[in-house]
Amino acid sequence: MIRITTAILATSSIVLAEETLPNAHVLPTTKAIYELIKKNADLEAKDMKPYADKVALAENAEIELLPIPAGEFLIGSPDQEEKRETDEGPQQSVKVDAFWMAKVETTWNFYRPFMENGKNRNKDGTLNRDSNLTTSEAPEMKEGEVLIDTVTQPTPPYVPMHFSMGDGYSKEFPAVGVTQHAANQFCQWLSAQTGHFYRLPTEAEWEYACRAGTKTAYAWGDDASKMGDYAWFAENSEFQYQKVGTKKANDWGLHDMHGNVAELVLDQYLANSYESYKNGVSNPITPPTKRYPTSVRGGHWDADADQLRSANRSASTPDWKVRDPQIPKSIWYFTDAPFLGFRVVRPLKTPTLEEMHKAWNTGPGDSE
Repeated sequence: MIRITTAILATSSIVLAEETLPNAHVLPTTKAIYELIKKNADLEAKDMKPYADKVALAENAEIELLPIPAGEFLIGSPDQEEKRETDEGPQQSVKVDAFWMAKVETTWNFYRPFMENGKNRNKDGTLNRDSNLTTSEAPEMKEGEVLIDTVTQPTPPYVPMHFSMGDGYSKEFPAVGVTQHAANQFCQWLSAQTGHFYRLPTEAEWEYACRAGTKTAYAWGDDASKMGDYAWFAENSEFQYQKVGTKKANDWGLHDMHGNVAELVLDQYLANSYESYKNGVSNPITPPTKRYPTSVRGGHWDADADQLRSANRSASTPDWKVRDPQIPKSIWYFTDAPFLGFRVVRPLKTPTLEEMHKAWNTGPGDSE
């Protein structure tokens, strides 16, 4: 954490009160993207309709977003098994504001150009101009550079991150082995190109969207025998991830919320997170204060049916980096997590500059 004062933004009409912000040295990049997003938001009608955003650095491929209406639901599981009493309960009534969510999990089509960004970068992802990979450099645009270059982006991976699954880095398969920090920075990279604010979903948003109005174990009901119609999991995946969007969608049109790859969310993982929620709370989140564990949702291609329930929660762990020989280990890759991916959301209400910065800079955290 770095102390930041109003002096950093003295030339801007945006003034932040003195406070602690994560990764404050990259705040100028956040500010530039914020101003672009705010301008677009002022010009756009706020109709909640499906839409697609073109991503220039992904060869103008379109990422599809579906509207998720505001509402209230019961987060967690009503089951009284010992684990679920602490991990998925107590059930609480939670309110969620409207947002858009990606129709499918983020694919290599979009993530690969972010990962293979073609720039010489320091370990922390800032541009390396002093030939010292361990330093962090100011996000300033030099001659021949553009705003997107100042977004912190990954160093090259140590191993092929497709893990020899599917068709390699095929655009139809989900990006995997991604840390929460990398996913957050991808969201900033995506926002800089589209002029729309993207981030990871909160746990509450994710479960609300997964349930799509249901109160059952799965989005289609309680019958696990129907799992094969909706999800890739241990019994049908052939022990690898599969193309996104090939199974049935839930009632709100979202594919692969159950299975295929587990999905990163914004929250710190606490076994008793819901105990701090008050019934009727709006947009709850457990802000991450350290690198591990963070919450992961949805189950994956190598998981059993019970792990794919709407309420199921799991936690990230340093063990997912065992094969990374670097000291310290990379903040960008989970070299032992071929089952882990993510999808993005866009809230209907444009956040403040401070909220935007925190959403993109919660990782990599202050400690392991």
